[in-house]
This record gives sequence, structure tokens and C-alpha cells, in this order.
Amino acid sequence: GWGGKTSFTTLIVGVFVAYVLHTCWVMYGIIYTKSCASRKTKSCIKPYLVENPRMQLSIYTSTKNSVTDGANLNLILNIDHFDVNSKFERIVNISLPKKTRSNGTLYAHLFLHHVGVIPWHDSKHVYAVGHLTAYMVPKPEEINLITGETDGQPVVTNAETKVFDQPAAHWRSRLTINIMTDNFTFDGSALPADVHRYLRLLQHGKQVQYLPILFLDELSNRVRDLLIINATSITLPLTICYEAISLGKLRFWTHMQEAVFSLQRFGFTEKDVDEVKGIFVDTNLYFLALTFFVAAFHLLFDFLAFKNDISFWRRKNNMVGMSTKAVLWRCFSTIMIFLFLLDEQTSLLVLIPAGIGAIIEIWKVKKAFKMTIKWVGLKPTFQAMKYLSYVLYPLCFGGAVYSLLNVKYKSWYSWLINSLVNGVYAFGFLFMLPQLFVNYKMKSVAHLPWKAFMYKAFNTFIDDVFAFIITMPTSHRLACFRDDVVFLVYLYQRWLYPVDKSRINEFGESYDEKETEGKLHKE
Repeated sequence: GWGGKTSFTTLIVGVFVAYVLHTCWVMYGIIYTKSCASRKTKSCIKPYLVENPRMQLSIYTSTKNSVTDGANLNLILNIDHFDVNSKFERIVNISLPKKTRSNGTLYAHLFLHHVGVIPWHDSKHVYAVGHLTAYMVPKPEEINLITGETDGQPVVTNAETKVFDQPAAHWRSRLTINIMTDNFTFDGSALPADVHRYLRLLQHGKQVQYLPILFLDELSNRVRDLLIINATSITLPLTICYEAISLGKLRFWTHMQEAVFSLQRFGFTEKDVDEVKGIFVDTNLYFLALTFFVAAFHLLFDFLAFKNDISFWRRKNNMVGMSTKAVLWRCFSTIMIFLFLLDEQTSLLVLIPAGIGAIIEIWKVKKAFKMTIKWVGLKPTFQAMKYLSYVLYPLCFGGAVYSLLNVKYKSWYSWLINSLVNGVYAFGFLFMLPQLFVNYKMKSVAHLPWKAFMYKAFNTFIDDVFAFIITMPTSHRLACFRDDVVFLVYLYQRWLYPVDKSRINEFGESYDEKETEGKLHKE
């Protein structure tokens, strides 16, 4: 049976490595486009921007999503002598049509055209259209549960309360525009498909040129920038940001944007997609690559740790050296953490492993209660627990009361889960410390299975990187670093004290027990 298990793990790791390498190769192909070789001049497509034409940027709003002339268009920004290389940010107040105020849509129409020519009369104009509104269920209002205060406002009576579970029109308060400014010559015979649809070609004598590539960055539209549109919202601010973009980033962004749109087509909401956007926006490409690797490795080590945990518990047929209290506590704490992450609408990359962990812990409790219960050598552990708990109980209780009086929450459930999870994080720390106390008292460390130790080591440090990159609540982030401190102290003790192979470790097994088990297996 052991060979089968090993080969399964090897297979999973092999598939994972192949996937990572394949992704790297695809990414490389996207970011580094091959330019046209000079000898193949016939098929080369040069940029029109090289001639430094005098360009103008005109932005209009309309309730219609397509335009043929100036009818129904409302000019909101006009930049004469527009310099494609200079970055800018402008705040414009937009007056909303009645149709938009009553849950309708509003579009932004962008034209890049020659100075002094009406955009739709210019044969060399570049055009793009984007949404200025989005539909989603409004974020529940946070109130002080005791006084009923919202952000400085008294809570509204039931008759005036908005329905918070119906999707409503929201205003996208940012519009991000990019133009590809690289002096890049494309090979007409091998045009990348992602760029192809943005290219408008121009015959210039014998030479074929491409007009500037205008790109509307929808990835930068975040849920935090959305404002709910009421019947009273006659004008709303719009921040228009412009920045030049490189070809590599443009191609990468179009792929990411396409992926996000396909998620929405599969029924993902604006909020779900926002988590994915959060990973890509505000980061450079190298940091993004790091995010990909960290997320991938995090999931791999989570899987290996889960697999190891399950196979160890499946083999286990007694509770020698293990406390049922500890198993119960672990189960309770993982469920609380999962509920807390769910309530905080954390990234799925954090939420899914937490959910799987909770299911495994519930299975362990079921199995533990079927076994005979014996407590061995846990007296010093609980001695240490007793003194620490004198400090932690009042702290957790005080924290819960303080937050109830001073912090705003969505509901009583939200406050309860937050208070419980703060207790769980604090007591989680408490449950990790006795191991170190016992090691110090006995001047020895228990034997730890090498594989499990390595997974724990990798996951602890990957959790740190993960904590910085992925959207997660601050308390969960702090818990990641808390584990580090204990882990480093344990490493120091491991170096300081000899390994006692007969002592039961935190996984509830001793080295001697494993050796006898191994002999029995062979027999």
C-alpha cells in the first residue's frame, strides 16, 4: 500500500510542476512579443504614432452603447494636443440622465482623433466604449449595535430602509485609460490574436501602419470605488486616469480582463470577481508572478498537509498521548475561522483551504470519539495552560465588550463571529506555547515526522508571503506571523535539546511507536 501512496503524491507533484512550467512558458510568450525582422519589410506593420501626429482625446457619456454621430452624446472631457506619454488624473463631475438614476446604464465613449476634426468625421480616429455603471447587491451598512449609529448618521426607520438584497445600479467612480506607446513593429504574418482585435490598420503608401492602441482598463474598476446611485444623485464625480502602457503589459492585461469577463459570464458576481482583480491591480508584473507562484505552492502544500493528516488519522487506532480536548478545540477553532473568513468575504484562495481544513477536523472528532480515550503525560501541558488562561480569558471578554461599544458591525452575528475568532486566535497561540514549555522542562524535543515537519515549515513561510499579497482580515494576517514566532522557537529548541524518540509529539505519535508499526506492516 505504501508504494501506491508515494506514487500518488509523486504524480500530484509532477502534474503541479508541469502546470507551473506550462504557465511560465505561456506568460513568457505573452509578455515578450517577437518583433518584425527588417528583411521581411513587406509584412511589417509600423506604429502611426512614430510620426508624432497632433492628437486630441474626447470623452463622452451616453445611455446608448453605440454611436454613429454626435446625437445622444454628452461631452465630459476634451484634451487638445494630447500627449500620449504624459500621465494625468482629472476629476470631472458628471450629470446623470434620469434613465441612469432609475437603475439604468451609462456608457463612456472615448475617441482619440486628430486635433480640430470632429471625432466621427476623422477617418483615422480610434474608439473605445466602457461601462460607467455596474449592477450589484449593495454592501450591508455597518452600525453600532448598541446605539444604532451608522457613520455619523442615526439609523433610518424601517419605512425608509433600502432593500439591501436586490441588485442596484452603482457608479464606477474611476475610468482608467491606456494607450500602447512602445515603438513596436509587428510581424503581419504572425500577429498575436489578443492584439489583433485592437489593431486598426492604415495603408500609408506601400507601408502598412497601425493606429494607436486605445485600451480601457476594466481591471482597475474595484468594488471599493463603486457608489450606489439614488434618485437624488444628480451629479457624481468621475476620476479619469490616463497612463501609457507597454505592449507586454497590454497583452497580459487583455488576457486577464478576458478571464475576468468569462468568470462573470459563468455567473460570478462583481464582488467575487473583485477578489481576482485585487490580485492583479496595483502590482507590477514581477510581483504578480510571485503571487501566482505563492498561491500555487500554497495550494500544493495545503493539499500535501491535508493528505498527510488524513493518512495519519486513518492509520491511528487509539488515542494514546492525545487529548480529546485538543482535537475538539482544533475542530471548533477551524470552524470559527472558516465562518469568520466567510463573513469577511475573504479571497477564495484563503477560504477554500480553510473550509477543507474544517471538514477534516470534523471527521477527526468523529473518529476520536470512537477510539478509547487515554491521556498520557499531559499534566505539565495543562499546568502551563492554566496560568496563561488567567490572562487570556479577561482579555478576550474585555475585547468583545470594547468592540461592541466602539466598533460598527453588519449584524449581531458578525460581532459574535469576530469576538469568537479573536478568542480562537488568542487561544490558538495558547495551545502552541505549552509544547515549548514542555520541551523546556524536559530538556528534550519530541520526534517529529520529517515530511510533516517540512510541509509545516514551507506552509508557515508561504503563509507569510500570502498574508501580504492576498486580501484577508488583519487578525488572520497576524495569526500567520504568530505561528512563525512559535515555529522559530521550536527550531531553536530542536537545535538546543536532544530528540527524545520515545516522547509523543504534537501529532500524537512517537518514533518508537512508528518503528514497531513499521515492523508489524512488514510482517
